[in-house]
Amino acid sequence: MANIAAKDVAALRKITGAGMMDCKKALGETEGDIEAAKTWLREKGLAAAAKRTGRDATQGSIVVAQNDDVAVVLELCCETDFVAKGQGFLDFAQQLADQALNNGAELASQKFGDTDETVDEAIKALAGSLGENISLGRVERFESSTGLLDVYLHVQAERGVLGVIVEIDGVDKDSDAAKQTAHDVALHIASAAPRYVTDDQVPQSEIEAEREVVAIQAAGEGKPDNVTAKIVEGRMKSFLKEIVLVDQPYIRDTSVTVGKLVSQLGPDAKVSRFARVKIGEN
Repeated sequence: MANIAAKDVAALRKITGAGMMDCKKALGETEGDIEAAKTWLREKGLAAAAKRTGRDATQGSIVVAQNDDVAVVLELCCETDFVAKGQGFLDFAQQLADQALNNGAELASQKFGDTDETVDEAIKALAGSLGENISLGRVERFESSTGLLDVYLHVQAERGVLGVIVEIDGVDKDSDAAKQTAHDVALHIASAAPRYVTDDQVPQSEIEAEREVVAIQAAGEGKPDNVTAKIVEGRMKSFLKEIVLVDQPYIRDTSVTVGKLVSQLGPDAKVSRFARVKIGEN
């Protein structure tokens, strides 16, 4: 390997915006040839990486993948909707989702497809070719041999912007009624944005914080103490209905809750878990 001078590393870093260690590695790989090193950095998606890193990747695309026992929702983030709906970007995201389906959700260190580079390296290369800050967002992967899984993808402006996975236990996985209900629940989750399946999953700290706010608001209304207490309890029930899936009125028939809808499938039927991934949300 060529003897790499610090001044050459600094020069390459100034030209490309890549990190110092990446520049040193590039020069080492190319026997100190700066022009070849520039090409090497571009191919690896590292050129101008430092400049791109500071830019917000608030756009992107959601993709889904599913087989009988596994379902995946994956978010690939970028800076602009123009890139997010590009076919190359969408195909890359779908390949990642398919890989997560087969190999697990911890993608970064996995080999990307049949290549010798890791997923992390492939993402950097894509960022280099597209000139945007691109990053892997949330990857939700559910695997179940007994539960019924369903996925829903909401497409807008030529790319997926919201994805949902839901699992229902205690039902016949081959039942058309169960499949339809699972999909209905997935659609409901996309629209209503619950945060928990049941009220016992809501952290006590969150309940206490909300109760404090509600109590202050109610106290300012000048009602007698006994009336104020009832107001607080009523508003807390409303709060839980907003965030707890099984207590939410079903969007297509508000006379029943989601919990009641699922219970119609049988005495053991229940929503066991869900994930909701939307572009730009944590």
